[in-house]
Amino acid sequence: MDAEQTTLANPFGMDEHCTNCPALCETRDRVVHGYGDATADFVFVGERPRGRGANRTGVPFTGDDAGHKLQEILGALGLNNASPDADEPDLENVYLTHLTRCHHPKREPTDEEVAECEAFLTAEIRMINPEVIVPVGERALAALAAEYTTTSPDALDVGRDHATSIRGRGFELVPMVAPENQTEAQTEAFVEFFGGLLERDYRQTKGRRSR
Repeated sequence: MDAEQTTLANPFGMDEHCTNCPALCETRDRVVHGYGDATADFVFVGERPRGRGANRTGVPFTGDDAGHKLQEILGALGLNNASPDADEPDLENVYLTHLTRCHHPKREPTDEEVAECEAFLTAEIRMINPEVIVPVGERALAALAAEYTTTSPDALDVGRDHATSIRGRGFELVPMVAPENQTEAQTEAFVEFFGGLLERDYRQTKGRRSR
C-alpha cells in the first residue's frame, strides 16, 4: 500500500455530504464511497449499497449476508486479512466501490442517479489505475463494459460470463454474479479462476507498475 495512504475508508476524500440526488438524501444514513487500497491492482464495483449493511458501516460489501460472502471470497484469495463479518475489512491490493453511493430501501437506483455518481467512480478508477476490474452484478457489468471495453453490453451476461476474462482498454474485466445470487458452484468457480489470475502475470496487459 502507498505509504502516504492514511485510511482505507474513502481514501480520496470524496464528498461525504453529497446532495445531488434529493430522494436518496432522505433514505440514506451516509454516503458510501470506496474503501481499500488506493494503489490496488483489483477493483470490485457493485451497483449500490444494498440492504442496511453498508449504509450502517459506510463500507461497500459489508454488514449483511451478501457482504459476508464477498469478504469471505476475498479472504480465500488472500486479499482480506480480517473476519468476513468485520465492519472494516483489512484489505490488501483490492478496492471496493459502487456505481452509486447511497442506499434506498425499496428500489434500485435510477439511470439519473447512476449518472450523478459517475464522476466519483471515474475518478476512483483513474486514480487507482487497476489491472483488473470486477463488475459485481449485471448492472455494474453493463456500465463498465460500455465505458471501458469495446464489447457491447448487450453481448454480455453476468451469469454466462461469471469468472471469465474480458479484455478492456488496458486492463481485464472479470464479471461476478452478485454474492447474494451466487450458487456454491459459482463461488467456487470465481475463487478458482481469480486464484489462477493471481498466480500468473496479471499485469501483462499493461506492463508492471512500480508500487
